[in-house]
Amino acid sequence: MKKITLTLFAALFLFSCTTENKSEKLQKKFDELSQQIKQEYAPDRRSETFETKLIVPEDKSSLVLKGSTTKLEAKTALLELLKENKIDVIDSMIMLPDTSLAGKTYGLTAQSVINFRYGSGYSNESATQTIMGMPVRILEKRGGWTRAVTPEGYIAWVSSGSIHPMTQEENSEWMASKKLIITTHYTLFRSAANDKAPVVSDGVWGNVVQLAGESGAYYKVILPSGKDAFVLKSHAQNFDTWLNSRVPSAQNIVDVAVQFLGFPYMWGGTSIKAMDCSGFTKTAFFLNGVIIPRDASQQALTGEDVVITDDFSNLQMGDLLFFGSKATAERKERITHVGIYLNNGQFIHSATSVRINSLFKDSDIYYDGSDRLVRVNRVIPHIDKDPGIVSIKNHPWYF
Repeated sequence: MKKITLTLFAALFLFSCTTENKSEKLQKKFDELSQQIKQEYAPDRRSETFETKLIVPEDKSSLVLKGSTTKLEAKTALLELLKENKIDVIDSMIMLPDTSLAGKTYGLTAQSVINFRYGSGYSNESATQTIMGMPVRILEKRGGWTRAVTPEGYIAWVSSGSIHPMTQEENSEWMASKKLIITTHYTLFRSAANDKAPVVSDGVWGNVVQLAGESGAYYKVILPSGKDAFVLKSHAQNFDTWLNSRVPSAQNIVDVAVQFLGFPYMWGGTSIKAMDCSGFTKTAFFLNGVIIPRDASQQALTGEDVVITDDFSNLQMGDLLFFGSKATAERKERITHVGIYLNNGQFIHSATSVRINSLFKDSDIYYDGSDRLVRVNRVIPHIDKDPGIVSIKNHPWYF
């Protein structure tokens, strides 16, 4: 009897291991095929979403394809590839934006500055920021987190309470309303028109709010969160008037940029509270009425290349300087840093803090990373000509 029991146990163990190995092989094959599609259709998580998961039920019944994507072609290609490899699945993969949002796929940044992350949780890496009144497009919600797209096309996650969701009709009403833009570094939105009233929210340069009236030295406003507040007239300007006054010349971009000197560096920052290198260049252009890509490696793909000479005589004020490592036979070019050229070999950038450095070794403000200068791009002449460089006036999310 003991011998029979041991034989039966061994058989069950062998069956279990065999079944487990089959499941592992299936999962491995699925992961390989999914990765193949991702590399072909959605290699950059910053601009496209393609996340997949294969669910293998305990009863070994039908396999289920889970996940989400912004790219229908990628989903279609994956299903075809799975079929070719005789992996039959029930398709439960969500196309974004998720239909469960019930049309509320438009949104406004509801706080002075909010942080986006690469995953739905505070432990995930910081990705970017948006500022109050900046429009977003909502893709999906998961728990207390929302995946959204910023005006420059950057996809990341943000805590849901930081975004005010809207329907298309509500968004159209917001776009048509009279608005103000904050034109000072910092301000306070108060509950009444006096400097002793409780604070409703803080505000920063570039925040956009709805105009509701006037009261002495204050504007009455409606914040994107729906709250009423008051802000000093000297701290704001009519949004349309401000936008029509924007002239994104090299001098104007530099004039804005130098107003951030000494402001701290922060990875993922794109506001005046703190900014990383590309967040700094992005903000300097935005406050001149222009939207450029979020990251340095994306900004480097815009505009026109400028030949770099030993004396840097080909460079012009407002050019973007990109640092990193040049392409070799073994690896692609890698961009890790960006700054804005001033003149005479000097440039302004965010590194530890916003500061001015020189490309010339004999300068007392020489940047020790200058030997990693990879490329220089001229972007100003390409505003509204390059799809990655769009004026706010011509951006469909604003007008």
